[in-house]
Amino acid sequence: MSLYTKPFLTLEQQLSVLKARGLSVSDDVAALACLSRFGYYRLSAYWYPLRETTVVAHVASGRMVVQRLDHFKADTNLQQVIHLYVFDKRLRLLVLDAIERIEVALRVDIASTLGSRDPFAHTNMKLLHGSFVKQVNPSTGRTRYQDWMAKHTLAVARSRDDFVKHFDSKYGSRLPIWVSVELWDFGMLSTFFKGMKVVDQSAIAARYGIPDWQLLQSWLRSLNFVRNVAAHHSRLWNKNLIDQPKLPKAGAMPDFDAVIGVPDVTTRLFVVLCITLHLLRAVCPNSSWPKRLRQELMAFPTIQGLSVADMGFPAGWETQPLRKP
Repeated sequence: MSLYTKPFLTLEQQLSVLKARGLSVSDDVAALACLSRFGYYRLSAYWYPLRETTVVAHVASGRMVVQRLDHFKADTNLQQVIHLYVFDKRLRLLVLDAIERIEVALRVDIASTLGSRDPFAHTNMKLLHGSFVKQVNPSTGRTRYQDWMAKHTLAVARSRDDFVKHFDSKYGSRLPIWVSVELWDFGMLSTFFKGMKVVDQSAIAARYGIPDWQLLQSWLRSLNFVRNVAAHHSRLWNKNLIDQPKLPKAGAMPDFDAVIGVPDVTTRLFVVLCITLHLLRAVCPNSSWPKRLRQELMAFPTIQGLSVADMGFPAGWETQPLRKP
């Protein structure tokens, strides 16, 4: 039985609740339009950091923890919430733009690396890493390659793309890797990369100036997490990273030295933006994306108590080598 007992609220009731909790609203009509367009629950992610806090004892551990209260901080207004929401939206679109370019380039790298040996390399287990084709996934009872191939088969079956129909009518449904790769989402792409032999992963990593294939594996997982957040229109700007990326050893990639061993940096979006910049410079060295990203970051809304530091940006980030456009 559900323990949820909160009643349904009309837009007008939602607005009344916000006002009662101290949110300043200068135009009720505009506020109701925002609630109807974006939704109370979606916007709540953006006014959450603008709520008052208190320190209480955690029941289980006895430690003091910070707890959010319902009431808003003084001088908080709805316009600030909307500005933060719009900033996050622009940031998500920028991130998706860059990841798309990286994803497309990686598809080409994988297809060209393995396709020269076998047009159907993705079905040739001899060309893949032993643990990928033999290690059983305890949650499915199948090997990780079998799990991946099931997703691939489903992607082909569901596709309505003209190029798939063309190959099916002319050559049969078995697609070569340079065609199949176009049906893989970023998750499938990163999983397949991890399933390649170390020598092939290393060769691709080297093209991006990455000295360790395991680094690129980790970076792709983190990029996939961020991509999924952005693609599903979820809050991104101060998101905690579930898949935290590995970082190179000190001196191996000097531009990353400033962020090595700094937890507040490596658990937030900043480190993924650094990774994205590095990869994008290898893929599109003349892209205006770094400049556009910088402009977006400099346009972070002026809201007391919030800043790009909440995204993991360290002090002086503007002058560090990796952050320059």
